[in-house]
Amino acid sequence: MALSRPLFRATLAIALAALIAQQTALSFPGPTASGYQSSISSGSFGAPEAEYEGAIALGPHPQWLAPPRAFEQGNQPISRPRQAAPASEWTLMPKGLIYRPYLAGAKESRIRSVWHDEKGEGGIWDITLGGQVGILRYGLPNEERPMGFQIGIEGAGLTRLDLDEKRDVMATDYRFGVPLTWGDDSYQVKFGYYHLSSHLGDEFLLKHPTYPRLNFSRDVLIWGVSFSPLQQWRVYSEAGYAFHADVTEPWEFQFGVEYAPDGATGLQGQPFAAANGHLREEVDFGGNMVLQLGWAWRRDPASGMFRMGVEYFNGKSDQFSFFDDSEQKVGFGLWYDY
Repeated sequence: MALSRPLFRATLAIALAALIAQQTALSFPGPTASGYQSSISSGSFGAPEAEYEGAIALGPHPQWLAPPRAFEQGNQPISRPRQAAPASEWTLMPKGLIYRPYLAGAKESRIRSVWHDEKGEGGIWDITLGGQVGILRYGLPNEERPMGFQIGIEGAGLTRLDLDEKRDVMATDYRFGVPLTWGDDSYQVKFGYYHLSSHLGDEFLLKHPTYPRLNFSRDVLIWGVSFSPLQQWRVYSEAGYAFHADVTEPWEFQFGVEYAPDGATGLQGQPFAAANGHLREEVDFGGNMVLQLGWAWRRDPASGMFRMGVEYFNGKSDQFSFFDDSEQKVGFGLWYDY
């Protein structure tokens, strides 16, 4: 029997509704048909709001198009909110240094003990007692490698003892400085100030009363750049200009290359090698060269590093009371940098 037009329309509407419900259930795995049936039978097209926390808003479309728990059981939403990047922060007395001391730099503030044999002169003991620390940093909280801007402080007494003369103090250089540094994990820049003055030892003057006593001193502005092209490798250069100088001349330049552990070494340690050149205007831009080779230990990337090894020095003296004397020396050393 032919269906009347109203009955035909009603039948067609029911069939279309059933088809839409079937396609919706296939598009959103997880909920079962019984779940939808229970919602329909209860007279509601949606569960309580708490069950739809994972639903995607579809504007005016009915809420039941996003079924309950649609993103559970391993299903993932189409897009996730991006996590905010860590914000820079101020840190007082931060751990580690952004711009590290030059490993083979003879005038760096650190703890150092090197027993040298100087050609033609005998045994000398070069000692440095000091260090460099950060005071204030603005940067990312990164325990792997300090990054950001940092102001620090450095200072040291650099003493030379005569091992052949009852360890008499031959001379001492005193250094104090304030470095401002910026850097990330591969590139660092330093601008700063340091003062250095040199003083002959009393025992040395008693045994050499005619030796000229010089008031060698420098107040210097420095600019340095450091780059790590590969992990554990570093190249650097630095220029210094003394705006106040006594005995000495204004300009000095340093440059060098290093290979050293950048992360934790464990008890076994890792090898290191370093080379540094230091040119000074007061000796007609001559200077000295330092080569080091040995073994190093570091607890973590932001900690200090302890080293032991051999050192070769050739050129103008790094003890500035004897700044114009030429020296060639080789020895065994211990170094610690904060």
